Amino acid sequence: MSDAPRDDAVVRKDGDVPAREELRVPVRGGELAVSRWPAGDPAAPVALALHGITANGLSWARVAHHLAGRMTLVAPDLRGRGRSGRLPGPYGIAAHADDMAAVVDELGLGKVVLTGHSMGAFTAALTAVRHPHLTTALLLVDGGVGFPGPAGLNPDELLTALIGPAMRRLSATFPDREAYRAFWRRHPAFADRWSPWVDAYVQRDLVGEEPELRSACSLEAVRVDGVDQFREEVSGAVRRLPRPAVLLWAERGLMDEPQGLYDERRLAAAGLDRERVRPRLVTGTNHYTILIGDEGARVVAQHLLDAAAVPGADGRVDMSSR
Repeated sequence: MSDAPRDDAVVRKDGDVPAREELRVPVRGGELAVSRWPAGDPAAPVALALHGITANGLSWARVAHHLAGRMTLVAPDLRGRGRSGRLPGPYGIAAHADDMAAVVDELGLGKVVLTGHSMGAFTAALTAVRHPHLTTALLLVDGGVGFPGPAGLNPDELLTALIGPAMRRLSATFPDREAYRAFWRRHPAFADRWSPWVDAYVQRDLVGEEPELRSACSLEAVRVDGVDQFREEVSGAVRRLPRPAVLLWAERGLMDEPQGLYDERRLAAAGLDRERVRPRLVTGTNHYTILIGDEGARVVAQHLLDAAAVPGADGRVDMSSR
């Protein structure tokens, strides 16, 4: 297999995906790498999309595909990840939230539909709280809602229990890109769901030279941000939102296990105001494929279009999520 295709080389059956633009945005300490898939109409609404704790902005490419040029999608590589991997700390969810305000201001995005996946959902919620003037709507994707963890574990132990395998990957080296591809193809979440979209996303993560390629993610950033999610300022942001939100949650977990991050019991334990945060189960998805799988990305895209009141292909607005 050849190296991963550019995400803008993957085409829709009925037309080309909007070409991805690679931007650099000045933030504290340097520049943030930002991917942008522009809408056909410059006046179209904008979604600002935030990725997970060890991910990068290309995790949103398949959502951009399903938006099909009806909205602009802007997806940064967060500080300490992807092509923003060299940005220094201090890290933390509040730092990411302030970086997002800088992205909106620097790119002149105006008010945005704010969305995030996993840790990015916690970041989106805190961004909405710290910078309420930036957002018109909020969509959380399998994250953003904290719930009580197992008794007796401190935040570092909780983080290891949740993403221990991912953290071990950050300390590993790989002889070539094919080895990294093979590593990910063995991951239970992707084993029978591999696609060019997943390939492009994981290949963006690699830096260095053969035979010592490694993940661009800063282990320090992952540790700081991961523990930060358990602080009340961050985990409780979802209860202080300036406007209602939708939470899309995956049926299955990070390793494709039957128990996902959320279920009705955990959502009840979180004490959500269901008038302010409206949970929606996305069946047949796990923590990754709710964003990168075809059906999951389609659902996320439709909710973004609904949030921005953008008509569908038939000219109607789907109001089912409202």
